[in-house]
Amino acid sequence: MEKIDRDFPLFVLSTLIVERTVYIETVVPALARFKLRFWPHEGVNLHSRDIRKAHGDFAFLQVPAQRQALLGALSEMLAALSFTLFITAIHKQAHRDRYGPHATDPYDLALTYTFERVLHFLEGHGETTLPVTAEARGKNEDNELSAAFLRIMTQGTRYTAAARFQPLLCPLTFRRKSDNIAGTQLADLCAHPAARKILNPSQPNQAHDIIARHLYRRDGVTGWKVFP
Repeated sequence: MEKIDRDFPLFVLSTLIVERTVYIETVVPALARFKLRFWPHEGVNLHSRDIRKAHGDFAFLQVPAQRQALLGALSEMLAALSFTLFITAIHKQAHRDRYGPHATDPYDLALTYTFERVLHFLEGHGETTLPVTAEARGKNEDNELSAAFLRIMTQGTRYTAAARFQPLLCPLTFRRKSDNIAGTQLADLCAHPAARKILNPSQPNQAHDIIARHLYRRDGVTGWKVFP
């Protein structure tokens, strides 16, 4: 919140829920097949920024034909996979302008909005157990996120009573990008198209149109939240 990028004044939290058998039998193999189509091994981490910038393992994307082939295959994979998506975005400058020094940390705020909707998903499906994997950002940041997550699970939120969260069993673990976790890579791939849609809503955005099909929708509640 101290230094806000004028070109990208947005924080986006992308969260996926995938049924475990689907994750094992479909998601993980699909990412491995995709990677082996373009690289000699499946150790590549699908990081959207590196794809856009054609950095590192994605340097070959500087060739237009190869870039088109990879993006086309990526779109096909995202469209075919089965997962439920939650996108929460915080306009950081607008948030700071409105609340000043009392503005909540964007990650904590996004986590709150997201898990209010995740709770709705779990209640609607009669589920109480959901292991949560977050991408590690550093020891201090991870500790702060763990504390914020624990507060939500034990104390509830402004609009959702603690009694609704307390039956849930949601163990939280952190994994580094280098661990090459399929789920966190999918979440990353969904985040940027969502951000582009929020920042430039009138601009054509095929990637967003694909991931939007996976957004949570039930009883008037959606997995899409932009604040303020």
